[in-house]
Amino acid sequence: MIYFKPDFSINPHSPFARDINNKLVRRNFWLDLTDNSIVTLFTNGVGTNLTNEEKKNHLIDIKRENLIDKVCIQEVLPPEN
Repeated sequence: MIYFKPDFSINPHSPFARDINNKLVRRNFWLDLTDNSIVTLFTNGVGTNLTNEEKKNHLIDIKRENLIDKVCIQEVLPPEN
């Protein structure tokens, strides 16, 4: 799985930090949040700039797969001529 890799020089306390085994370091941060708070963080907060794949993988990791459709923006393709 591809996970977001934060820039620790900009945000040393990123909630997306992972250890060398790719385990989420601040898992309790995410587990203590409500579903609405998680959606807000991904759509208007710290997770805004993540790719859909990174968002989806993170939600799967924290066992919140039910939020994928609310968090991942659907790409709209232009009609073919």
